Parts: sequence; structure tokens; C-alpha cells
Amino acid sequence: MARLPRVELPNIPLHIIQRGNNRQACFASDQDFTAYLHWLKDYSIEAGVEVHAWVLMTNHVHLLCTPTKPKAISRLMQNLGRRYVQYFNYTYGRSGTLWEGRFKSCVVQDNFYLLNVYRYIELNPVRALMVAEPAYYPWSSYQVNALGKHADLCTTHSKYDELGVTANERQLAYRELFKQHITVELLTNIHDSAVKGLALGNDKFKENIEFLSGRRVTEGKRGRPKKQVK
Repeated sequence: MARLPRVELPNIPLHIIQRGNNRQACFASDQDFTAYLHWLKDYSIEAGVEVHAWVLMTNHVHLLCTPTKPKAISRLMQNLGRRYVQYFNYTYGRSGTLWEGRFKSCVVQDNFYLLNVYRYIELNPVRALMVAEPAYYPWSSYQVNALGKHADLCTTHSKYDELGVTANERQLAYRELFKQHITVELLTNIHDSAVKGLALGNDKFKENIEFLSGRRVTEGKRGRPKKQVK
């Protein structure tokens, strides 16, 4: 089955997943994490992409970004992926591919879903039982969004800004969000939408995305189409 073209529309957020080939490690030291984030910042500025949230796990990456130009995400991920592979192969005396094919992504509606994608991303280390609290994991945006740590990489989304008038109010409200339970259904929806390249949002949002992109962003029915009775 031919893969669907990726949906990228200016000013509409995307949840991005990039995995290591065969789930192999992409980061083996603190220096690796630091290098990736450094180039993510540089290439996001160059491409015209705002980065709102991130987490770097041992063998995969999650990003929440908003492109400001057409095809900005593709340019960012291509340049970043190529540069990091060069660094990783040189550092560890290896050759060949590092990433599992092309990255996965989905557009995200900026209402109920957007802040839940923030939580989904930054709770990754907790779900993986690597830390007890997201604040304990240094390679995510939680310390920035929830605790006020400075990071040039991070651009807040308008929905985050609406959490409070001051920075302290926004950070407090953001931490409160993490006290709420994320249902298994929502976790699955967020994950599957990105992996399958679908839209994450309500029916109206999906209709608008299909109109703007000219591409289906809802899951098709499985099996062969039924024959029409003549």
C-alpha cells in the first residue's frame, strides 16, 4: 500500500516521532542529547519552526512543533537528522543509517488535544519507568514549561500562554495539568494518530484539514471495498 503524503500546514501544530532503526539507541551519552538539542534549535530557526515541547528518549524522540512556512518541518527534520547521524557515526566509529525511515507526524488541533500532547510527550520517561516524576528527567521540556527553566529552544504556544497572566501562573497551571489522569483511550489516540499520519482533533478539525491539504487524515475502513449490487 502506498504511504500517504505527510500533512504539513503553516501555523498548525504537529506531533513528531522519530525512532532509531530497529529501535536501536540513538543517544548513548549526555553529550549526544546536548548535541541533538543544539542542532534542533539551530535548524528550527533556520527552517521557520517553533518548538513547544520535546523529549529525547534512548531510542526515539518526540517533538511538538508549529511550522511557520510550507514544508518547514520536512526541512528541519531532514537537516537535523542528517547532521546528527554524521555526528553519531563519527563519534562511535560506525556507518550507515541511524533512524527508522522517515519520521512520523500528525497535525494537532489547538484545543483539548494540544495540551494533552504536551503531557503525553513530557510523561514519556514516567511511562517508561525511568523516573518517578517528569521533573526528574533532564532531556525533556517539562523543566522549561512547568518549572521556568530557561531554554532558547522553546517557544510557547498560545494555548500554553492562556494558562495564566504571569509566568508563575502559567507554570503552576501547567503543573496542575499533570495531576490529571490521561486515559488509555487518549494515549492510544495520540500515539496512533502520529504513527499513522492522521489528524488529532474533532471531526470538524479533520474535515478542515482534509479540505486544506487535499489528503485523507482519518483512518480508512479495513478490507476490500464491497461490490455494489447492480
